[in-house]
Amino acid sequence: MSARRLILALASLLGVALSVFVGPELDAAHAEFVLVELRLPRALVGALVGAALALSGACFQIVFNNPLATPSTVGTLAGATLGALAALVFGFEPELAGLPATTLFAFAGALLASFLVAAVAASGRARMSDVLLAGIAVSLAASAVATGVQYAADSRATFAATRWSLGQLPQVGYRGVLWLAPVVVVTSAVLLSQTRALSSFALGEEAAHAHGVHVRRLRAIVLVMASLAVAACVAWCGPIAFVGLIVPHLVRLAVGPSIRALLPLSLVAGAAFLTLSDALARSLIPGRELPVGVLTAALGAPALVLLIVRARR
Repeated sequence: MSARRLILALASLLGVALSVFVGPELDAAHAEFVLVELRLPRALVGALVGAALALSGACFQIVFNNPLATPSTVGTLAGATLGALAALVFGFEPELAGLPATTLFAFAGALLASFLVAAVAASGRARMSDVLLAGIAVSLAASAVATGVQYAADSRATFAATRWSLGQLPQVGYRGVLWLAPVVVVTSAVLLSQTRALSSFALGEEAAHAHGVHVRRLRAIVLVMASLAVAACVAWCGPIAFVGLIVPHLVRLAVGPSIRALLPLSLVAGAAFLTLSDALARSLIPGRELPVGVLTAALGAPALVLLIVRARR
């Protein structure tokens, strides 16, 4: 491992650890409870969600052959949000087939949105801008339907859904960690296991075929695993946008375009990015805290514009 990669990995892990101690000053009587039961589980959930979103974004950029393709820009996040909102607003059973209903509906929405855009990307005639426009169209359609779903609900459900849709990490205890960890670990392990195939795919489909890569199977694995990871994150924390866009590009700027370095470093850098963003969100306004989804959207929107301008040049 090169020095830059090692420094980035260690700095990311240090950032996750330091985020636990960022925030209002603690009084001695409650310090242990706040650190152990509030901030530590919040940091761990943030690390899991940030890692999943960043790794999914890096994989999407490869399989869509588009540096702007992320769960936020190809409709996956919007589809998952719509599915989870439908489960919340219409009061489906808490569990279906032994799994949380919000996760099942979020996964269905994420997978549907991803495959719609993937069909455009795989047509062979789509340019980079066409894939991006297809993702924007799917996101807008899903967002419009989500607004209609909220409008059809009663005021209490609408208020709860609106707060959830801002994307937040606060929680008490480790239930979220125990719930998210298996999904994120399994999906991340599967995605990282495809590093060699994705490295060949990044050279083009013909090169991937020449190296023995089953392109359709690779696309299916990435879309299913990334959609499942995004769905689990959305079901628990609400939509947190643009992590999958910002982090992979920052990693490329730091260590270069190597896929073998990009994927694992996006994982650890994504964990650090979201936990530190959450620490900043709860520190910006004394006595109050912003939802971290608002902060990442505020950072990601100008980043998206800059990347589009850079791509055109």
